[in-house]
Amino acid sequence: MDRIELADFLRRARTRLAPSDVGLATGARRRTPGLRREEVAQLAGMSTDYYTRLEQRRGSHPSRQMLTALARALRLTADERDHLFHLAGEEPPRPGASCGHVRPGLLLILDRLHDVPAQVISDWGEVLAQNTMAVALSGDCTGENMIRRYFTESAVRSLIPAEDYEKHGRAHVAGLRAVVAARPDDPGPAALVAELLGSSEEFAALWALHEVAVRRASTKRFVHPVVGVLDLDCEVLLSDDGGQRLVVHSARPGTDTYERLELLRVIGLQDFTPSSPENNPSSP
Repeated sequence: MDRIELADFLRRARTRLAPSDVGLATGARRRTPGLRREEVAQLAGMSTDYYTRLEQRRGSHPSRQMLTALARALRLTADERDHLFHLAGEEPPRPGASCGHVRPGLLLILDRLHDVPAQVISDWGEVLAQNTMAVALSGDCTGENMIRRYFTESAVRSLIPAEDYEKHGRAHVAGLRAVVAARPDDPGPAALVAELLGSSEEFAALWALHEVAVRRASTKRFVHPVVGVLDLDCEVLLSDDGGQRLVVHSARPGTDTYERLELLRVIGLQDFTPSSPENNPSSP
């Protein structure tokens, strides 16, 4: 681990970003350019003290998960992410394998979506980033796999009408099968399939149907505990290689759902937002 070079790289990456670049309010006049240390720590989901120690050349060795979070928070390109891993003494994610690094272009768009729920997910269900509206709609599930949660946590289904269970389940399985066929050497999707075949009879039955479908634009219904049922249009923007997608949910102006979505934006994150694994449903 090259602490001197790592500290310099983190500091320079931080100072080149403006708060508006990452969806933060500019606030009061700043004496120095770029993001504050506490803002990077917040975006990366780590303590300010730990991040500060990294910039001061005295931090402990960051984990691969933490390096991925830092690359996402600092909006690093794939080459910059690999450099970050090398400075920390780690091998970057190998080509062709799934990773949690969100493409900067997708994050740039996500940061500018303030009035509709949006999130970046991998093609096999890993939630990589969410905006505030997505968290208000379905709970904070960044870093989790929505397919795993759908088939193993009953509380997740409280977010959708019961009559839509089968449609969502089949869509999850069909999409996952397409990924496994396209990347048979990727350990992440393959391990998820093996896990769910052993833990969910429902998943096993759907897997046996051998249905294949890539997720595209559709409509979805959500059941929110305060604003009620939301009929949302779901648009999907794919990355260049198709491995990541920006999923945006919106409502048509003039509809009841549009008014309810506006109410959700106003009330934001309240105590009713799920906060534990048992009652924190992820987006189906």
